[in-house]
Amino acid sequence: MGDDEEFFAAYDAVLRRWPDDVSCVDLQSAYGTTRVQICGPEDGVPLVLLPGGGTTSMVWFGNVADFARAHRVYAVDLMGDVGRSVHDGAPLRGVADLMAWLDTFYDALGLDAAQLCGHSYGAWIALNYALHAPRRVSRLALLDPTNCFAGMRLRYLLHAVPLLLKRTAEGERAFHQWETGGATEDPVWQGFLDEAADARRSKVVAMRRPKAADLRTCNIPTLVLLAERSRAHDVQRVSAGARRLLPDVTVTTLLDASHHSLPTERPAELNRLLTEFLA
Repeated sequence: MGDDEEFFAAYDAVLRRWPDDVSCVDLQSAYGTTRVQICGPEDGVPLVLLPGGGTTSMVWFGNVADFARAHRVYAVDLMGDVGRSVHDGAPLRGVADLMAWLDTFYDALGLDAAQLCGHSYGAWIALNYALHAPRRVSRLALLDPTNCFAGMRLRYLLHAVPLLLKRTAEGERAFHQWETGGATEDPVWQGFLDEAADARRSKVVAMRRPKAADLRTCNIPTLVLLAERSRAHDVQRVSAGARRLLPDVTVTTLLDASHHSLPTERPAELNRLLTEFLA
């Protein structure tokens, strides 16, 4: 098997853990083809899920069954990142192109508005989309959001730099274990992460922090769920920044969670908090 075949086999192994009613749809846009996994009742409240970098829509395997009880779930493979979305069209030059890509995604699905949830890089995209198109976001959930309300820790970035230069399964696994404090508990998910390290991506957009003045205008009800042991940033600074800048925000810290263990490790408490907020 080639690298791509092994990656997609690992991807499909995780997808088999999703609810039986999941459908996989490819949406066309000027940027390429966007893969979205759809499940839940057709008349459920629309919920769009944006994953962290390098994890794809598959990262929600431990959450989606709970979300799909009351929501029509749309879980996206990010344009430019690893996954089954194919970036073979217009370039992604920055955040404006990501916003235009999400506009076409909403349009293709006929979503006038939806609840929006993202993790890490996906949370940064979600927050920027809420600022870009506030009428299309009814509620916003940000899971340990990076470069949104405070910068990232230098030590975290120094550990990440070698992976930007050369990604390997061994390097990714070591980085994950350093940040989380241990090995991934789920062998199927670990197999996916190993294969994702070698998978092709075209463009992960540099994360510039939103302007404070723009954040203060964001009146969307927002939940910020922080990981107590996150090494990506100073959790207290992120919490203080979110409380200071967002008019309608609830900030909660998940005990004994790390940045890279969200949302896959022991998801029950995360699912409870999110479903209560989104309800």
